[in-house]
Amino acid sequence: MTTTWAEKIIAFNRDLQYTGALPPGFGVMNPYLDNPETMVVMQAFYRKYYGDSNQRKFIIGINPSRHGAGVTGVPFTDTKRLESVCGIKMLSARTHEVSSVFLYDMITAWGGPEDFYQRFYINSPFPLAIVRHVKEDTWLNANYYDDPKLFEMVKPFMIASMKQHISLGLDTSEVYILGKKNAQFISKLNKAEKLFEKAVVLDHPRFIQQYKSKDKQWYIDKYLTALSGGNSYTAAR
Repeated sequence: MTTTWAEKIIAFNRDLQYTGALPPGFGVMNPYLDNPETMVVMQAFYRKYYGDSNQRKFIIGINPSRHGAGVTGVPFTDTKRLESVCGIKMLSARTHEVSSVFLYDMITAWGGPEDFYQRFYINSPFPLAIVRHVKEDTWLNANYYDDPKLFEMVKPFMIASMKQHISLGLDTSEVYILGKKNAQFISKLNKAEKLFEKAVVLDHPRFIQQYKSKDKQWYIDKYLTALSGGNSYTAAR
């Protein structure tokens, strides 16, 4: 019997943990350990949209935010979109994540989550939320590339994670990378590890939603063109 995408992704997330070192002031949040309901809603999401073994293309983010996948366990999905678009309610948390707004507006323009998730799998090279201590009890989102020492420490985990993502059944002929700076780092890893044949770079949803909202439809159209196999689009940032 062929194992579905859903069960393979759930198994990946269930076993997910980072045990490596981090520079002083950085931390890693594992939503599957921090909140039991995260595991429940994550399983419901993947069983709803990934209950098959069809090949998909990979959309690579940076690393989850503490208000998006850092709570729901689903990349670029806050609790608002999880409920309003995907029909899965999370009772223990209520979050709003800027990137999720743009991504789900784009998914709606595509034709909805059922068709979109049949074709694409979204995750990150570092699939857990990274946070940075700024003062007292205050922690903010951090990116894996924010600090050179951080990147070097998490790089082996990132490579291993991407190889695990690929083993789920991804089409490696083309990968979509969100964020120009993210693409610079992923390209270096790809050159060394030979993971994907071609990379298409798109502006990151957070950048678009936060700084380019007046041009949002233009960016949505660019996403739709690129994801449909049209001309590749190099990020403006």
